[in-house]
Amino acid sequence: MSKILNNRFFEFIPAVTVWLTLGGAIILSFIRPLWAIYFIIVFSVYWITRLFYMMVWLVISWLRYYWDNKVNWTEKITRLNKDYRQYYHVVTYPTYKEPYEVVRRSFQKLTETDFSKDRMMVVLGGEGRDKDNFLATAEKIKQEFGDCFFKLLITVHPPATDELPGKGSNVHYMEQQLKIEIDRLGLDYKKVIVSCFDIETLPHPQYFSYLTYKYLTQPRPERASYQPLILYNNNIWESNPIIRVVASATTFWLLTDLSRPERLLTFSSHSMSFQMLVDVGFHDKTIVTEDSRICLQGLVRYDGDYRVVPMFITLSMDTVYIGSFRKSLADQYRQMRRWAWGVEHFPWMWQKFFGRQANRQIPLKKRLFYFWNQFEGMYSWATAPLLILIVGRLPLWLASETDRATAFFQNAPYTLETLMMIGMVGLVVNSILYTFMLPNRPKGYRFYNYIIMVVQWVIFPVTMVIFGSIPAADAQTRLLLGGKYRLGFWVTNKKV
Repeated sequence: MSKILNNRFFEFIPAVTVWLTLGGAIILSFIRPLWAIYFIIVFSVYWITRLFYMMVWLVISWLRYYWDNKVNWTEKITRLNKDYRQYYHVVTYPTYKEPYEVVRRSFQKLTETDFSKDRMMVVLGGEGRDKDNFLATAEKIKQEFGDCFFKLLITVHPPATDELPGKGSNVHYMEQQLKIEIDRLGLDYKKVIVSCFDIETLPHPQYFSYLTYKYLTQPRPERASYQPLILYNNNIWESNPIIRVVASATTFWLLTDLSRPERLLTFSSHSMSFQMLVDVGFHDKTIVTEDSRICLQGLVRYDGDYRVVPMFITLSMDTVYIGSFRKSLADQYRQMRRWAWGVEHFPWMWQKFFGRQANRQIPLKKRLFYFWNQFEGMYSWATAPLLILIVGRLPLWLASETDRATAFFQNAPYTLETLMMIGMVGLVVNSILYTFMLPNRPKGYRFYNYIIMVVQWVIFPVTMVIFGSIPAADAQTRLLLGGKYRLGFWVTNKKV
């Protein structure tokens, strides 16, 4: 009982902090508008400074991305002292009601990668809730691609009462079945590298050679996750500007953190050692955001001796756009809220870092660092855009005539406007780098579509609020309320 109460207390903290901040700023705007303006200006200066700091890391990461994609990684792994052919790659594809065309596209792209297919295993996992549809798709895949890889495993995840229906529980079951097969083959867990991909993930042709090089050149490579750069390029030209900006902003966030690996948690599709998966008991089957939890499990299991290795090579995925403008906006909101549900790690991290289940072998500094990054990241996600772009205007409207007569008040709008203009520099940098990361323009798209791709970034401040702060605050509030308000796993609609 005390454990449950302890967990609930830490489920309250993120949302309470967010609403105290937003509510406090609004109340202050009514009773002390000048104080509120001081606060908003200081807060804006802090965020503009932080923006330029992040721009530096963004440019560094982009240059690494540009250079690394010009390297022949297949040739580089042949020059290593270790024999790369002793290592096997496994790709897991969890599915639920995905169309056959989406599944086939991923398998076709996998066959086009440059790593030896006789050292690749693929696990295609469906759900018992979609058994007939999945088995029909799996049979077609097996007929066309069954002989392309060393092994192709088909699994059907049976529903269970002790898990949350979704990707995490499906992947957990797939990994259990994979262990049976690896044990049967007698393979060394440390020489099996698992890439957990969403079903629409299309790897760069050199992805597995690059990953092999990273793995073979790391000290204790089984104690690391490997995070590539995620591009939402599969259908980027077909998507509408709002969806493109939101999806690309996610790429730039990840690109910034890739140059700061001490801040990295795994996100979406990524890779890791099978040894680690076995040691931690596989992906958590009871949560929504299993993709980022898995590296935290490694951190706890290995007493803090675990890290995320950045990979400046790409995996291309779909945006949520499937043809309907209105439905795609709703889906984009749901996707951002699901990602923001990573706040569910907060009470878990407290228990594992400081509570009764704490692993005190992890250095205190590292525990504090990870815990603070998680808390501050979720807090800023929910509050910063709202405070700067909306709440920050409130005291200017509510100030009394006496306050309006002060020089500080009269200069405040110009100060805030100047800060916003300075912040636009970051948008210009984003728009320029973004155009260099676009796939080739499809037939039927003219040059003016490139212009739209650049100009669309002017709506970024609006998307930060609607598809940033609001879904983040929504997720944290749902965690506070608990019960029926808790989020389950929402499957993104997909279409080729």
